[in-house]
Amino acid sequence: MASKQSTVASFVEAAPPGELSNVVADIKALAPSEVQSLEPAFKKYNEEQYTTVKLPGSSETVLVSAYNSLGNGRYFDSASQTSFEVDHASQKASSPQQHPTDSQHADLIRSLQKSFSAAASEHFPSSTVGIFPAESHSAVALLLVANKYSPQNFWNGRWRSTYILNPSSNSLTGTIKVDVHYYEDGNVRMSTSKKVELSSGGGSAEAVVREIAKAENKFQEELNRAFTTLAEGSFKGLRRQLPVTRQRVEWEKIGGYRLGQDIGGGRTK
Repeated sequence: MASKQSTVASFVEAAPPGELSNVVADIKALAPSEVQSLEPAFKKYNEEQYTTVKLPGSSETVLVSAYNSLGNGRYFDSASQTSFEVDHASQKASSPQQHPTDSQHADLIRSLQKSFSAAASEHFPSSTVGIFPAESHSAVALLLVANKYSPQNFWNGRWRSTYILNPSSNSLTGTIKVDVHYYEDGNVRMSTSKKVELSSGGGSAEAVVREIAKAENKFQEELNRAFTTLAEGSFKGLRRQLPVTRQRVEWEKIGGYRLGQDIGGGRTK
């Protein structure tokens, strides 16, 4: 049986996009003694969800992930060539320091940062990208996160992309993840992902980003078609459009109905 601590931690790690603070508030109310032990869960959540933070004195957001972790709670950003400390519970950055990109692929990383940022701004209303050395500096990781929060309409969503480019073999593989939560008068969550193997287009930054854009557009089109099929097929099959009487219920009179008589049109004994 899972311990109380691991159970509470699982709630943090599974928090829907933009709702971590709500989950923590529930934990404080239901299991206040466990809050102090949640630092590892906060760290795992922030790294897996590509949480974004603002560096002190900057309006730009940067990513938190395992790919740009320096250990001991510090991370780095290739674009600004800065390292910073992260408080995982509050999702705040502090103590920025200079951190030049130390990689044999430094020039490629700078080119990818420029091209990938431009493509992301074209396709997403709000997004943050990060380009980091990967696999012991033999490869380059391209990360993207786009968040859209609409709590006034009871939904939040997150798009995450992870691509690994190996310049020596010109291989490009990735995973796209989408997580959307609707919670008006109910609780519906969609979490889906797709793995892709792409052509690097010769290895130039522009060609790599062009292939990524094609793959992401295709995935979005597949999602759109799936939603249309669900709405017109499976979801409609979940309930009748009309009651068994084939007559619409007059909801304003529902308080005066007598079961089997007014609804069924007959007399009850």
